[in-house]
Amino acid sequence: MISFYYNLAPNPTKVALCLEEMGLPYELVPVDTRKGEQHLPAFLAINPNAKLPAIVDDGTTVFDSNAILLYLGEKTGQFMSPDRGALLSWTMFVASGIGPYSGQAVHFKNVAPEPKEYAVNRYVFEAKRHWGILNDRLAQNRFMLGDTYTIVDMAVWGWSRLVPFVLGPDAFDALPHVKRHLDEISARPAAARALALKDRHAFKAEMDDAARIAMFPHLAVKTA
Repeated sequence: MISFYYNLAPNPTKVALCLEEMGLPYELVPVDTRKGEQHLPAFLAINPNAKLPAIVDDGTTVFDSNAILLYLGEKTGQFMSPDRGALLSWTMFVASGIGPYSGQAVHFKNVAPEPKEYAVNRYVFEAKRHWGILNDRLAQNRFMLGDTYTIVDMAVWGWSRLVPFVLGPDAFDALPHVKRHLDEISARPAAARALALKDRHAFKAEMDDAARIAMFPHLAVKTA
């Protein structure tokens, strides 16, 4: 049985989709980041970086969402591709580009104090650029690696659901192929089951001062 350490953020959600698509049995272990549970010793023993998601599979620990997707794909032989170079490249593109730039765009727009114009411009620009690359790719392919649905598509879907939140309510107007890809995956039964995990645990909703410090520990550090 796989223990799945999760919350409702984009990265755990893509792993939830993967587990559901592969039909793997798993137990849910909620980690409430707004309560600071990611910093507790028990979780740090699983992921020293204090981030979600993570899994423990019969004694094997894997953290970082795209590492988990690759691990599960290799374990089961499902949703992989004979074009290993493309699979690795696009999986890492999501891990090193889409996720970080989208996340930082949201952070600097909604969390960082003024002045923040430079940071907002940089991260929104890079998020738009990376999503544009995916849109161009999907203009030529039904899925990220052609006609075959793979773990790369799951990695993209985890974040593409939040494109309007990252880039603004009209963002899909410039990303129609990303929207088409999102809609096709969201219509899959496994996606509905993954999204239904939101009803399995009552995570803290308030973003109060304690939650901000738990999620952004640098706020508690006084600089000279």
